[in-house]
Amino acid sequence: MNHKVESLVDSLKRTLSGWDSVECITVDPRSEIFELDPYFALVIDVYFKASVPVARDRRAAFGDPGDFETAASGTKDRFFLDQLPIRIEYKDIDLVERLLQKPLQYLKLLKNSGTYPFYRLESNKVIFDGSGWIDEARQELSHFPGEAWGALGDSFRFKMEHYLSDMGAASFSGDKYFLLLSESGFLRYAAASIFMENRRFEPSHRDIEDQLHELALIPEGFWPAWDAILQKEREIPAPKRFEIARLLASSVYSLSAD
Repeated sequence: MNHKVESLVDSLKRTLSGWDSVECITVDPRSEIFELDPYFALVIDVYFKASVPVARDRRAAFGDPGDFETAASGTKDRFFLDQLPIRIEYKDIDLVERLLQKPLQYLKLLKNSGTYPFYRLESNKVIFDGSGWIDEARQELSHFPGEAWGALGDSFRFKMEHYLSDMGAASFSGDKYFLLLSESGFLRYAAASIFMENRRFEPSHRDIEDQLHELALIPEGFWPAWDAILQKEREIPAPKRFEIARLLASSVYSLSAD
């Protein structure tokens, strides 16, 4: 993290930690890369109890943010400071604890959002710890129940199968737009299924492939099929791509059957 970014992180930390409800602040590893890298963003998670200031007051507290916008839910702010992109997400500790303590009760939510929020909770760099809550939360994550890993794996394989069906329909109807959407969803949930089998939370989308290579359990035949689907330099007819996707899906299912 260079001096400019580090100074900005310190300034935001002072502002955010000054709010009484804030228990913990973490920073995403993307903040460590070179600021001119196209993937660079200063991504901050703020864990709080009760509430945080309203958007108008948050904007004023940040000084002179450019292009400030906030989600309708009030849980995310996006803006620029010193020409650098800032992303802040506000996370209610009560909700986080419910997800940690009873993940099976929130399976519908988790199978749609994925486990990336848990990955961030587990892996991001802590820059403010007001109460020790983060250590307790990470300890609980380290004991994520086997039943939840299995249930999430089943849910992700079901969604993979759903997108595979859509991919087949798009392939034989010539619908290129729907085919692109279906392929993206299919690959996302094929990967998510494998992360669950390895009992690993999903990283950000841009890190999925790199971290797949690090996993101990990868089904036989997975990589040739994955690479063929992603191969864009050599055009593969859509029906053939669908057949390759079916092979990839079979390899994913073989891992869960072992």
